[in-house]
Amino acid sequence: MATRAPLVVPALSKHTATVIWAHGLGDSGAGWKPIIENWRLRRRFPECKFIFPNAPIIPITVVRVQIEMFPGPIIDSVTELWYADAWVTTFDSLAQAHDEPGILRSRDYFNSLIKAEVDQGIASTRIVIGGFSQGAAIAIFTGITSPLRLGGIVGLSSYLLLHDQIKDYATTEPSNKATPIFMGHGDCDPLIQYQWGVQTAKLLREMGWNVDFRTYKGLAHSAEPKEIDDLEKYLEGRLPSTC
Repeated sequence: MATRAPLVVPALSKHTATVIWAHGLGDSGAGWKPIIENWRLRRRFPECKFIFPNAPIIPITVVRVQIEMFPGPIIDSVTELWYADAWVTTFDSLAQAHDEPGILRSRDYFNSLIKAEVDQGIASTRIVIGGFSQGAAIAIFTGITSPLRLGGIVGLSSYLLLHDQIKDYATTEPSNKATPIFMGHGDCDPLIQYQWGVQTAKLLREMGWNVDFRTYKGLAHSAEPKEIDDLEKYLEGRLPSTC
């Protein structure tokens, strides 16, 4: 998968943990760097390296699935994305619109980033994968199908990819069934609907995953300080200092 090199923020002290964070559609890895800069100023997570991959810039056709509700032409464009998106209006229609080859290519890419960290001596249980929006969807899909036991899985403003096939992609005994998944979602999100996040958490719990789903009142398709504070606390619990 052709992509630009990730943005890497090295650990301040001995490197014992890694966070891999995937941006959303149309963004870049640098878009989330200010949060890490704030943590660095406060000397939070000094043992942690942060990796911000950049999605490839590829053509995309935005398909309006429910034409009667959203009349208009098919839109061709080029942007940064982890898989080809489609304009859908219900959680069930997501499964019909997913770009399975693109999702699997991105999943394999993130698995290669995880493997590279393990090959450098970082325990897989000290690696957290997460993201926002489309990046969060890839992070969750990668995490729950990973052959390695990870330290954590995070999805902000997210949904479950290929949810009608997820049992086919997850191993019989998934490595991360006991790994806490942190999900956050604004209840006023007009792009990744709040109910998609609720249904994702419900479906994962029904399949045995441990999901902490947080609702942020009045939040649209974005992140807010309270959500970032909750993320910080989650990372503190999953990647405690070894000093």
